[in-house]
Amino acid sequence: MGKPTGFLEFDRELPGKRDSKTRINDYKELYVDFEDEKTNQQAARCMDCGIPFCHSGCPLGNIIPEFNDAVYNEDWELAIDILQSTNNFPEFTGRICPAPCESACVLGINKPPVAIEHIEKTIVEKAFSKGLVKIRKPEYRTGKKVAVVGSGPAGLAAASQLNKAGHTVIVFERADRIGGLLRYGIPDFKLEKQIIDRRLEIMQAEGITFKANVHVGVDIPFYTIINEVDAVVLCGGATIPRDLNIKGRDAEGIHFAMDFLTQQNKRVAGDTIPEDISISAEGKHVIVIGGGDTGSDCVGTSNRHKAKSVTQIELLAKPPEERSEDDPWPNYPMILRTSTSHEEGVDRKWSILTKEFIADEKGRVKALRIVDIKWDIGYSGKPEFKEIEGSERDLPCDLALLAIGFVHGETDKITEKVEIELDARGNINTNNYQTNIPNVFAAGDMRRGQSLVVWAIAEGREAARAVDKYLMKESVLEARDASLIDVNE
Repeated sequence: MGKPTGFLEFDRELPGKRDSKTRINDYKELYVDFEDEKTNQQAARCMDCGIPFCHSGCPLGNIIPEFNDAVYNEDWELAIDILQSTNNFPEFTGRICPAPCESACVLGINKPPVAIEHIEKTIVEKAFSKGLVKIRKPEYRTGKKVAVVGSGPAGLAAASQLNKAGHTVIVFERADRIGGLLRYGIPDFKLEKQIIDRRLEIMQAEGITFKANVHVGVDIPFYTIINEVDAVVLCGGATIPRDLNIKGRDAEGIHFAMDFLTQQNKRVAGDTIPEDISISAEGKHVIVIGGGDTGSDCVGTSNRHKAKSVTQIELLAKPPEERSEDDPWPNYPMILRTSTSHEEGVDRKWSILTKEFIADEKGRVKALRIVDIKWDIGYSGKPEFKEIEGSERDLPCDLALLAIGFVHGETDKITEKVEIELDARGNINTNNYQTNIPNVFAAGDMRRGQSLVVWAIAEGREAARAVDKYLMKESVLEARDASLIDVNE
């Protein structure tokens, strides 16, 4: 490494954040500028550890020590070349990835890990500012045409890789703008949308065609697309939300989290939301049901709406603040995480069971009945909970947001007249990303179930390689797993 003693000399340090009382008045990104010298020091903390577990911690297999070394030596061209060899969109993962690579960092065994996510974001932003992110059209075209259904991170990654291999790629998106989850599922204060647009301009210049407002299976029969192209990659995501079927669920003022977040992203983009369908937290007692990232995004958005109060409840017990003996390094730790949205103001509650939504005389939700629960290991050996007697109570609630995950993708219109096999969870069943229909492939949440953006990008890349090999009998594209590379390639 460029500075073998760096991990002994420098402590972990990250960019500062704008004051929470100020930033809840806008939807701009949260972090302030960080001095180049400090980023250089953070890169210097990367050890000569021998076996970089960060590689396996990253779903993309990013070559982290090498790009850290390039950053330390201020060789930004080398750094972006290394980073882009495994990651099509470091500007996304550098902002919204939970950084499992950092959890696997060897330095993290007994010291704070290397600030890999910050370094990744710095590399790509430096590269854009220095003109190092260039339009790279394929040197030749194969004559093969591939359709990608869905323009989220999996679909964009698949399209980028397939275009790189020389295939003609067209991406279909049912929404009015390209980007999928990146566009409408993640608030602007975490990912401003010009970051997406900047990348899309490059992809279009490289020859990829995007078609928004086209719902495959509705506007165009899926079997028609299959017959018009050489291969299809389904990347529609896990979009069917998990519901909460308790008494009073039909009261007015109870919404799925993604409906709430999508509307706000549209407002930030300049769209007008009709009053009769508008979901607003302004002046309301908001309860977010679900303790994950989507719930956190609802908290941050509700605070920006100027909610009267924001409460986030979670069925599971409160996680520990540090790793337990049952959760050792280099696993991604199941610990308490406080997001920037939580810092802005929220009452967080754990081990809470929702019992009933209570409506007023006009049918609008006014309270949520909850009860405390206690978790224990049952006779089956699995965790079970029991209600704590006497703990039942009502919380004021004018707006309830359900952020309890997704069950599977919307496959009914896709599988109509096209018998694509599904697994037991309702996801598309594949063998090396290939469905039971030879020229149809699937990737991302639609295939593996709800997961991370970084996993979606990794899935899109691997599916593209499978498609390339199907079309050309061999593939020129990189493989995440070296065992997938044939000796004769």
